[in-house]
Amino acid sequence: MRWIRPLSAELDGPADLLGGKALGLALLQRLGLRVPLGFVITAEACRAFLRDGQQPARLEHELSSATAELERATGRTLGGTHAPLAVSVRSGAGVSMPGMMNTVLDLGLTPAATEGLATETGDRGFALDSRLRFLTSFAGAVTDADVSRVTAGHRAEGDAETAARAVEEFVLARCGRPVPADAQGQLRWAVESVFASWDTPRARTYRSLNGIPDDLGTAVVVQRMVFGNRDGRSGSGVAFSRDPGTGANSPFGEVLFGRQGEDVVSGRTATRPLGDLAEREPVVWGELVSALRRIEDHYRDACYVEFTFEAGELWLLQVRPGRFAGGAAVRLATELADERVIDRHEALLRITPGHLRQVRTPRIAPSAAVDLLGRGLGACPGVAVGRVATTAEDAVRMASDGPVVLVRPETSPHDMHGLAAAAGIVTAHGGPASHAAVVARSLGKPAVVGVGGLRVNCEADAVQVGDRTVGAGTLLTVDGTSGEVALGSAPVVENPAGEHLARLLGWADEVAGGVGDTADDEAERLRAAQAVLRRS
Repeated sequence: MRWIRPLSAELDGPADLLGGKALGLALLQRLGLRVPLGFVITAEACRAFLRDGQQPARLEHELSSATAELERATGRTLGGTHAPLAVSVRSGAGVSMPGMMNTVLDLGLTPAATEGLATETGDRGFALDSRLRFLTSFAGAVTDADVSRVTAGHRAEGDAETAARAVEEFVLARCGRPVPADAQGQLRWAVESVFASWDTPRARTYRSLNGIPDDLGTAVVVQRMVFGNRDGRSGSGVAFSRDPGTGANSPFGEVLFGRQGEDVVSGRTATRPLGDLAEREPVVWGELVSALRRIEDHYRDACYVEFTFEAGELWLLQVRPGRFAGGAAVRLATELADERVIDRHEALLRITPGHLRQVRTPRIAPSAAVDLLGRGLGACPGVAVGRVATTAEDAVRMASDGPVVLVRPETSPHDMHGLAAAAGIVTAHGGPASHAAVVARSLGKPAVVGVGGLRVNCEADAVQVGDRTVGAGTLLTVDGTSGEVALGSAPVVENPAGEHLARLLGWADEVAGGVGDTADDEAERLRAAQAVLRRS
């Protein structure tokens, strides 16, 4: 059995073997788009590892061979002192589990390779920052701990070398063995950590909530690293071909300049609107918009991509269909039909009764006199009313006595149990692609991210916005549409349905005949039309 396949346009096979990420990358290559070279370790290898407690036979040999081939293709050497190669090691299950499993970036930057990178680029600061990023992501993966506290003080002082030593000491203390001095040893351990992360409590919780089988396992994608932190003409971001909140036909997303992708999704760094890319890097922007159109034409659906650009050159790192919800899904389906990308019958079949329920998502009444605590970005529509909890553990404990709102500086995979227990989510930092926003949308929980001036004091068990302090247990109302966070239980109203839903239901009536025009009958009107279409 072959455990490893090269990433190429010819890659083909079932998603439960190769993973959605690898198959998406192969699609991008077939569409003629720029993707970093790499290879995929199949989910079957993960399943064998979880079953036997060790890597399957010959995987180490195949890993060495695949690395050697990647070195030949790139003209670089993993861990080398001249033209060093660094790689990313990412999970890629057949079913998306955003942020639940481990990722290791910048792998291969041993001390010697870091010096080689500094010499090659003439930028020692960049090389040291990249090594620290490797050590931080590696330590987080192999210890399953939040390493940001280990490096926080040193990062604030701009001392990457001291921070790197602190992380290495942390790994040794927690694991009983040091970070490998050789790059191939780093790669073997990183792959094992990704396999093992399939079985962490946060991953099990996510699968339980989303009905994902426990025995799937995850593939692992290894690719040449693209450095979004290389210089001022580099950066990372995420992009939808259309606005996932409204369905509007315009690119939507976030970007960070001079940073790597982990900074975008962690929520710890304030991102910029995707449109800023057009001003700073117009060539990259043009290539990205063209790529989104090409992918959308292939899917006949909205799409989502993750991207990095290095020294003005765009690279795509992940792709999937947009997976819109509620009113955005209804608008997307009707407008794709208007554009003759799909026909009206397919538009009707793409919408579910769940989408219709979400169209009329409640929100805080605009005319109500509410005690507004703060405002951020609405990340998942709906209204949640609950008591403040400042830690994931508190959210789980308090949820047994009624709904809670988890309020955090930002969330991470380690907060998954609290996110699952909470009725709503609020964070001080992050944007639409932050961990909190992505997980909230996957769970269908109202969320507000990036609340200006919000500070969370876990030791005092309180949150502060401006000069106002609110203790744990205080009742909050969270509006995931407007981004408002109000004290107490605020009055709510339903969003109006809008003209896109009216048109879609009109098409349904043409297919099946009218069955009523009240709000309570919308789902029945849709089901009746779908039943006719499925019989025909």
